[in-house]
Amino acid sequence: MRELGFAEAIEDALGQAMAEDERIVVLGEDTPGLRMNLYTRFGEQRVRPAPISEAAFLGAAVGAAMAGLRPVVEIMLVDFLPVAADALVNQAAKLETFSGGGWRAPMVVRAACGGGYGDGGQHEQALWAWLAHIPGLSVVVPSNPADAGGLMLGALADGGPVIYLEHKLLADYWRDYLGAGGRSTVSYDVPAAGERGPVPDTWEPIPLGHAVTRSQGEDLTMVSVGVGVHRALEAAERLAAEHGAQAGVIDLRSVQPLDRKTVCDAVETSGRLLVVDEDYRDFGLSGELAATLLEAGIHAHYSRVGVEGTIPYDQRRERLALPNVDRIAAAAITLLEH
Repeated sequence: MRELGFAEAIEDALGQAMAEDERIVVLGEDTPGLRMNLYTRFGEQRVRPAPISEAAFLGAAVGAAMAGLRPVVEIMLVDFLPVAADALVNQAAKLETFSGGGWRAPMVVRAACGGGYGDGGQHEQALWAWLAHIPGLSVVVPSNPADAGGLMLGALADGGPVIYLEHKLLADYWRDYLGAGGRSTVSYDVPAAGERGPVPDTWEPIPLGHAVTRSQGEDLTMVSVGVGVHRALEAAERLAAEHGAQAGVIDLRSVQPLDRKTVCDAVETSGRLLVVDEDYRDFGLSGELAATLLEAGIHAHYSRVGVEGTIPYDQRRERLALPNVDRIAAAAITLLEH
């Protein structure tokens, strides 16, 4: 086993995949600089810069995927995906259905997501529920380096359009960039276990749609993705120390496909579900999980901690808007009182 950072793990796994499959190409704004290691290793034909037009280069990638390549398209922020929504939502996602299975778009769209550093509601969204809502799109959100690399290979092996979201607080190059330019007021609350950790010597793909239990607990089940998993684990430690309650934490790893069985099995035991979701609360992942329990005939006490409106720019208000450990612990205590 080795130890790598979150962003290093993604690039390491991607490099392994590119060495094994010449069809994989990287395309996006400033990619020769951002992916210098890959650019040096594989050259300008496979790590290509693109103009500042997400609609143009994502649309080109759909055609490249149909023609036999396997593009990894880099959209700097998930907030910018609506600019290219037609290529993604109306073309790539529907290609297999409209062609009767004759065509697919084997591409990965990689984008940074998430808040916690004071950049406001146009740059800090999650949007994974919006994307997962579209039939034909898969959405993955890793929470640690080992999953980051494995899920990248899983996304490449999936064969259809996959949205790969990396939380900016876990990736060191994003934090270095966001804290530059004289922004001395920027501060981070970075989960150490997500930022850096052990990874395999040789990467194996992690299949999409397989959640993993990060901690066991029979009093309460908490479910999340990305940074939210680490916030939930910290809240679980607080509950154990201060209230003697054992909370289990499930890391979904992908929002679509969604591992409903793992969630249902855990909640059948605990009788309580708390969804920790950095995406918007209304009409999102948290509501889908509640519906999943009802449709499975599982009666449980339920609560959710999510983003209730536009993320404020002011970092003090932002901390209150995002699912922080205090909010998670308070919601959990309320559930435990039932």
